[in-house]
Amino acid sequence: MRALDVGCGTGLSTTALKEIAERIVGVDASRAMIARAPKDSSIEYCVAAAEKLPFSEREFDLVTLSSAFHWLDRSKFCAEAHRVLRSEGWLIVYDNYFSAQMEENTEFQAWHRDVCLAKYPSPARASASFTSENSERHGFRLIHQEHYENIVSFSVEELVDYLTTQSNVIAKVEGGTEDIGEVRLWLMKNIRPLFRGLEEARFLFTGPIWYLQNAAEKPVAPSVP
Repeated sequence: MRALDVGCGTGLSTTALKEIAERIVGVDASRAMIARAPKDSSIEYCVAAAEKLPFSEREFDLVTLSSAFHWLDRSKFCAEAHRVLRSEGWLIVYDNYFSAQMEENTEFQAWHRDVCLAKYPSPARASASFTSENSERHGFRLIHQEHYENIVSFSVEELVDYLTTQSNVIAKVEGGTEDIGEVRLWLMKNIRPLFRGLEEARFLFTGPIWYLQNAAEKPVAPSVP
């Protein structure tokens, strides 16, 4: 009936929930990202931190989190997800990683690893993983996990657009050591030859999905007069 998409960004993951939920809320810490989300009568957006959700207890049947868990405080977020989910509601956490595997040119992955990531290294982040033990510690049962793959096609310009949204580039630009225009020029110059004249190329994305169920509340023993 009610689903909450945490770290919703520009609403792509939120809109996808329309297939399974009647009322949907997307929440993100960035007002600028939410401003770009598509308007929809069945979706409400609000600005808030994942570790401090502005909702009542047991308000949602489903909470989803896409490609954001590694930036959060695990304990605080899990406590909030446990609080806003109904008993036996679901928390679905998933990621979608750019593998840099280009179907048309295997040299791209080596360039990305040895050149691109050397220039723009990934910033520190928490580990995104769930076990039965660390799930139960936060009031959840790990019911299932799986690993999936999908292919995305990019033109040179689209791939450059995508890579400039990644945290390693953003860290350099926001840190003042790189200009976004110069980053784009450098990426275009290096990536275009790797496309070998193709208008589009296909890239492998891969990621885990964890399915966690909110543990039922323990019954409170009646007080003795």
